[in-house]
Amino acid sequence: MKGDRALNIVLTCGGTGGHIYPAIAIAKMLQSRVRDCKILFIGADGMEADIIPREGFRLEQVKISNYQRKLTPSALWHNAVTAVNIAAALRKANRILREFEADAVIGTGGYASFPALREGARLGIPTFVHESNAVPGMATRMVADKVDTIFVPFEACRGAYRNADKVQVVGTPVRDEFVYTNRADARKKLGIGEEPFVVSCWGSLGAREMNKKITQFMLRAAKDGAIRHTHATGSYGWRWMPDYVREHGLDLAGSPNVQMCEFLYDMPTVMAAADLMICRAGAATIAELTVAGAPAIIVPSPNVTDHHQEKNAAILGDCGAAVVLDEKDCDGDALYDTAIHLLQNPSKLASMRTALASLAVVDSTERICQAVLNKVKTR
Repeated sequence: MKGDRALNIVLTCGGTGGHIYPAIAIAKMLQSRVRDCKILFIGADGMEADIIPREGFRLEQVKISNYQRKLTPSALWHNAVTAVNIAAALRKANRILREFEADAVIGTGGYASFPALREGARLGIPTFVHESNAVPGMATRMVADKVDTIFVPFEACRGAYRNADKVQVVGTPVRDEFVYTNRADARKKLGIGEEPFVVSCWGSLGAREMNKKITQFMLRAAKDGAIRHTHATGSYGWRWMPDYVREHGLDLAGSPNVQMCEFLYDMPTVMAAADLMICRAGAATIAELTVAGAPAIIVPSPNVTDHHQEKNAAILGDCGAAVVLDEKDCDGDALYDTAIHLLQNPSKLASMRTALASLAVVDSTERICQAVLNKVKTR
């Protein structure tokens, strides 16, 4: 920092909410902690183009695309265009950082974060990357040797990096509501009594095959009447799944203990109220499960680059914080049988909550902000 001018912080992210929302949480805390803190986001044209301005932050965009690992003519052409885009994005990021007089650059993932992180490190600006997955994604791998600090969610992630002295275990920022929502209040808000409450969802878009499999789970739940079950289809699933479950014999109107919706808009309340979650293993979901203390059956997506979800799920599965099932090995009956087995074993659910608590970092945003401010002050 020079003189008494404002602290200028650049946050860079893109692609998915799991990259964007942690950056927003960091930005808001920095503004609350530091008088006259100026925030600038650098991203591309993904979800960040809508979310970040809506949150009241300025966004500068660079044009960037990913690399494809195939050797087909179309993939080779795509990669050639990507190389040109990256070169232009690096030049633009360099200009933005110099004009903004950035005091720090913080990246939270996605291809869009690479140009600002690379140029921030090259310009000698304190530079930080937060990797929310168990193993580093491509953008993180490309800058890991250049940034000052690598933030990771769990101690088990440390070994994925060559320079272990750069790694700090800080968790992953989540909304405070995941930490502080009370179970009794949440169940009252949702109108849930003493019956076991199970919630399933496969992400904001939904996974077609898993939505099909959960239909059998819903049929058994409706027939047995032993649990209350809510399933969120995701945006794509909502287009076809109501007809699909009807065709398979599920009368939702006549099955009050089974509900289906497009989205779960108040996930902190839902997780606090649930006895059991059934879900994927995205980095944001893993962080939310740990701080909410929500036992889960996790079915990691097999269609994610570098098997990130399988490795994320293993962090929880290996310490008994979740039950992990392979998608190829599970169907609706297996999911239902596993859920009922867990619900009938309160001691097992209690041990899962204890394991989740051992992994949870409830002050992740605070840790990141403090580390950044300490580094900037000593610059």
